[in-house]
Order: sequence, then C-alpha cells, then structure tokens
Amino acid sequence: MNATTETRPFEAEVAQVLHLVTHSLYSHKEIFLRELISNASDACDKLRFEAIGKPDLLGDDSEFHIDVEFDKHAKTVSVRDNGIGMSRDEVIGNLGSIASSGTRRFLESLSGEQQADARLIGQFGVGFYSAFVVADRVTVLSRRAGADAKDGVRWESDGKGEYSLAVEEIPARGTSVILHLKDDDTEFLDNWKLRDLIRKYSDHVAFPIRMRKQKDGKPTEEWETVNDASALWAKSKSEIGDDDYKAFYKSLGHDFSDPLAWTHNRVEGAQRFTTLLYIPAQPPFDLLMGARDERRGVKLYIKRVFIMDAAEELLPNYLRFVRGVVDADDLPLNVSREILQHNRQIERIKASCVKRVLDLIEKLAKDEPEKFKTFCKAFGNTLKEGIVEDPSSRERIARLLRFASTKGEGAEQNVSLDDYVARMQPGQDAIWYVTADSYRAAAGSPQLEAFKAKGIEVLLMFDRIDEWIMGQFAEYAGKPFRNVAKGDLPLDEADRKKQEEIAKEAEPLLKKLKDLLGDRVTDVKVSARLTDSPSCLALSDYDLAPHLARLLREAGQDVPESKHTLEINPAHALVKRVESETDEARAKDLALLLLEQAEITAGAQLPDPAAFVQRMNRLLSA
Repeated sequence: MNATTETRPFEAEVAQVLHLVTHSLYSHKEIFLRELISNASDACDKLRFEAIGKPDLLGDDSEFHIDVEFDKHAKTVSVRDNGIGMSRDEVIGNLGSIASSGTRRFLESLSGEQQADARLIGQFGVGFYSAFVVADRVTVLSRRAGADAKDGVRWESDGKGEYSLAVEEIPARGTSVILHLKDDDTEFLDNWKLRDLIRKYSDHVAFPIRMRKQKDGKPTEEWETVNDASALWAKSKSEIGDDDYKAFYKSLGHDFSDPLAWTHNRVEGAQRFTTLLYIPAQPPFDLLMGARDERRGVKLYIKRVFIMDAAEELLPNYLRFVRGVVDADDLPLNVSREILQHNRQIERIKASCVKRVLDLIEKLAKDEPEKFKTFCKAFGNTLKEGIVEDPSSRERIARLLRFASTKGEGAEQNVSLDDYVARMQPGQDAIWYVTADSYRAAAGSPQLEAFKAKGIEVLLMFDRIDEWIMGQFAEYAGKPFRNVAKGDLPLDEADRKKQEEIAKEAEPLLKKLKDLLGDRVTDVKVSARLTDSPSCLALSDYDLAPHLARLLREAGQDVPESKHTLEINPAHALVKRVESETDEARAKDLALLLLEQAEITAGAQLPDPAAFVQRMNRLLSA
C-alpha cells in the first residue's frame, strides 16, 4: 500500500445506504451503469460551465466524452469522464459522506428491509453507491481540472464500512470509476450487453459515450460513440416517442418509475427557450422538507451549456417536485446566480414554466382522472403551498385542489371547490370548512352537528398545511371561506330568536359554569353549533387552531397559551347534571370535564392529563 494511503470509516449514513442499496437493488443490478454515466455527464456539464470563465481548465482536451470499458481477465468494468474531476476534499465529501440534511431522518424512518426498494437511488441522489450492487470492490481515480498530475486522488473500498484514500499521479483530468465485479455479475463483461444498456438508459445523454471497437472479439484502440449524444429536448416533438421521453426522464431524475406526465415546449419570439418538464409518479422522501439548497428538480442550460441544477429561479418552491430541463438561447453565458435572481428574462422563463406545469396538471384533471388522483395523493399538499406563495396563480391552483367533505366518500380527498360551490344550499353565502389533525377528528368534530342537521356541506381539512393556507385564503368564486369553529354562526330570524330564548333561559347555568371554570375560558355561551354533543370550543376569527398550536409546540415553536370560549348544549344530559349538581367539588369536576372534552375534540393538549384521568375516575365511581 502507498505510504501516503490512509483508511477512513464511512459516515454512519453512508454505511446504512450501502446496506440498503445492496439489499434492495438485486433485481435492478443493471442500473449501476446508468447512474455512473449520469454522474459522469454531470461532471462534464460542470466543467463546461466553469470553463466559460476559465478556458485554461480545458487545456488541449476540449471535446467532452464518457468512456466505458471492460476487461474480462481482470473482471472489471470502468466508466471514465474528462469532466471537472475531484480534489481530495471533494472525494471525501462526495464518496465518504452524504450531505443531505434529510438523509438521517429518512434512514431512521425505515423499519427493516421490507421498506427499502429501488426508489432509494432516486430519492436522495446517491447513485454512485449502486456500483456495490455488482462490485465487491470499487476504485475511483480522480484529478480535478486545473490541478497538477501529482495531485490526483485514489479512493477504494469494498463497501463494508471503510475506504482508503491515497495521493496518486494521474495524467489527465476527470474521474475513472473501476468496478471489480462479483463472481455472480460477470454477465456485464460483455460488449453487446454494455452497449445495449447504454442505449437503453443513456442514449440521450448529451455527451458521446464511447466504447472500443471490437475485432475478432477483442477490443481495438479505436473508439466509437454508442449513444445518440444529442440533447433530446432540442429535437422536434415529432422525432421523439413516449419511450424516449420516459428513458430521458429516468436518466435525468435518477428514478426507476416512469414519469406521470410531461410537457415539451419551444417558445419563439424576442426570447427563445425550450422547456421539457416532468411530473414524477411518486414524491421523493424529503419533498415536504423543501430544502432549497438541496433541490434537484430543473436544470438550466444556456445554448446547451449547463448552468445550474434545480435553481429556484426557474420554478417556485411549491412546484419543487417538477423535474426537467430549461434551455435558453439568448441569456449571457457569463450569467451568475446573483444576476439570475434579478434577470427579467429569467422571470419570463419562470412564468412560462409555471404556466406549463399548471396547464399539464389541469389537463390531467380534465382528461386523465386516475393520473390526476395519483398526482393529488403525491403532490396535492405541496401544490397547496402555492395558494400563499403565488397569489397571481391562486385561482388556478385553487381549482386543482381536492378535499374530503361531509358529502364525500370517507377520507377520500376528491371534492373540488367548484363541486362544493355547485352544491351550495339556496341562500348559503359561504364555503364552510373545518380543520383538524386527522380525518376522524375532522369528521367527528362536534362543530359540524348543526351543519349536518341543515344539510350544509362542510369541507374536511386535515393536512397540517391546511390551517396555514386557510388563514390566507379569503374567498373562492366570490364566496368567502368560513371555519365552522370560528366566530358566530349566521342564523336566520327564526333561529336567532330561538337561540336568544335558550340563552336567556340558560343564564344561571352559564354564570355557574363561568364561576366554576374561572380563567380557564374567556366565556361560556349557548351553542348554535351543537345538536348531540354537550360542548365544544369556539374560536375567534384570528385564533390559532388548538391542534395546530399543539403541533407547533411539539416542533419547538414558541406558541403563546390562549384561552377560548366554551359553548354548551343546555339540552344535553351531562350539561343538565352540572346545572342540578349541588356538591361544588363534583360540579367543578363536571364543568372541567365539559371543557376538557371540548379541548380534546379540538386537538388541544390538556394542561394536566393526570388530573383529567383522576377527575374522570371520580365521576365514574360516584
């Protein structure tokens, strides 16, 4: 071993990834070649961009290519590129650790190998490790563009917990990945097998993928390009079949599944650009984390020159699930990320991308209901963020949202706002909804009782984002949104008079409850919402829903304590028992029970669960 060689352990996450990948991709072994070629293509892209400002980096080797070789005697398959290469620190960072902040949480969420599947590679971008599915040892030789030959790096590992690192003289820039194949995987030591895999998975990689010509079954010194080596997005749509689009997506998005849908457009005129945008069929594990510095959605090219990955300048955060390519013809090639953020042309491209994506989703909703259902399940919550983030598209986004409702089919979220408005009762002037932290909690909310009795439909919103969204979504189609748990319910004249009579008759009971509950509540009122339940909480229009306040506190947020109004149903037996109870201690227990029941159904966290249990036990045993 080289005297300068050192052995280092993998970070814990890498060891877990290696275990999962090698145990879950056994039926997709061939995918290693696609992943390594994709990484090589990225390396060429990055150097081509960096060389715009530093042309000396290219030296006398300005033609990018990716070379694939095999050696039957040594039982190796090699993938080499003449791209950006890596320094020693970059090798350690890229191959010895995983930067994604969500990776640890994702791995912790896995409970056994039964949850590991082929989507792991695409989910958090660790395609390099797929090499260990077919190799019992992997060697990486890399020299960064601009570095001296003596500053090359040799990385080697058997994938079992550690790797070696050494300085090695490497004559040319770029990276070579050498796979020492397992005995069971020598099928890949075949010229036609490798060529077939390249055409299958990497035909539309925009750099030549070369293999040596064969003569009498032996490789020659002459190279030939195996793939199409042209940018698929630059071709006419009439030249591209569905299989081509799907194959390009899998190469672009590191995904094993076909995309759900795609849209390919060329914009002509004063500003010319091409977009090829895909909606995946399944979300990545960290979608809801929305980390902007780790997004891998849309790549920006300018005149076929790669500029950057997944910049939020191209699509807003609520469309971060979109994958694809944007290629502009007329942006300055020395454009920087800072200039992009303040570039009017980029703003026009971004507006076009948003329009194309929303057009595509609308088309799914209209023409392909099963695919739209899949979309809503995967990305409906993410799309909701656009209600707040993108006011200019709010109406379009709102039309695409789906909810459960009291007239829907269980927890199925298939009711549109247009469906709701079309079914509104005569004289109904608001879109009613309730928020909770689960479907059962929403559907069982006591605040719904009066609405059910009158046949008024209520949207059941139980996703964590709903309360935040509805706090900033005032109306739809001219109809205001109203939360059934907030404010006073609008009553017709007859109901108003009846309510006033009941409230007047219950005044002694209300005073008794206020005295018993003290500062636990802001007020006690007779409810117009309840028909069957004894009590519920009523919130002001600006109160934070109790279930959301609880979730925020659990997440470490500083949420001030708040008190609410308790509404009661004077006709309920439990309320009547409070009214007739003469023992003050027992009356207080009953009053607190009414309040705590209401808090539980609203999703609030009881201030003293032990006292609640003791109180319940006293009343049950009385």
